[in-house]
Amino acid sequence: MRKTSFSPLLIVFLSVILTLSCGDSPSVGSAAPDGNSVQQASVMPAKTSASKSLTPEFKEYWYAGVAELNSYELQQARYGELRNGEAVLIFVTEPFNTEKQVKADRKNASTTSVMKLNRVRKFLTGVYPYSIMSSIFYPVSGDAHALKITTSVQEWCGHVFAQLNNREAFEIQSYSYFESEADQAFSIDKNVLEDELWTLIRTNPDALPEGSLTIVPSLEYLRLTHQKIQAYSAEVSLTQAEGSRQLTVRYPEINRTLSIQFQDVFPYRIEGWSESYPSGRGELTSTARLNKTILSPYWQKNGNSDISLRDSLGLEMR
Repeated sequence: MRKTSFSPLLIVFLSVILTLSCGDSPSVGSAAPDGNSVQQASVMPAKTSASKSLTPEFKEYWYAGVAELNSYELQQARYGELRNGEAVLIFVTEPFNTEKQVKADRKNASTTSVMKLNRVRKFLTGVYPYSIMSSIFYPVSGDAHALKITTSVQEWCGHVFAQLNNREAFEIQSYSYFESEADQAFSIDKNVLEDELWTLIRTNPDALPEGSLTIVPSLEYLRLTHQKIQAYSAEVSLTQAEGSRQLTVRYPEINRTLSIQFQDVFPYRIEGWSESYPSGRGELTSTARLNKTILSPYWQKNGNSDISLRDSLGLEMR
């Protein structure tokens, strides 16, 4: 039989292509879905005391080379009215460079595996649209806090951007077209981050906090309502119904309540959420209800012929 050989240049090219995707896969120090170590020249950093072992079920689902795409029917409060819209939660594991705090091009001693959530909301306010996106990078090993959070809000009046980096403290950068909020850089003490609770639900819901806490609300909420980025007192509770659980976070200081409903069994899919706070002259409640879920390597589905896949998620807004 004729033996096939590959040039060293081709091997390097294929290696680069495989690493430049959204998905992650277990490396040395973690296990593949079949329980065997993957033989790659990369080393996972030592786990912290807060870390947990990943179950075979978790590895099989989250390291299969696809992302979980969830679409939601959205009713979003803005300017004292409820707006019809769409929301998408995209969950995927990927390697994260803990020194540069960005998605890693390839695995090495400075990378760790994270659960990334891209949370997207789109809705119209009269003639002009809103587009909101947050990215949360949370270590699957179960470390105490998200490693990084970014949020951007775009609409026809302008756009705002905020970023939180988890270093010695939480380092914040915030930019806005509003004069009173423009070009800020500061640090705050470490507290629970509301944004990281969404990823903790997917990785280890039994570790969700409860009781009286101080929590940094979502960067989306803080930018939309022009609130100071800081921790606020909160009451957190978990309730259970048949087949599902609900995490509720109440903030008395800012008169806001967030509730997230999720499956009671793996993979703990988020079924919907509600968010109540003053909007206009009264209090309104934004809601989201799960519509469709698909598993897909969506970063490869970028051709014109792939647009039809949006129908699989029931998405209409372009």
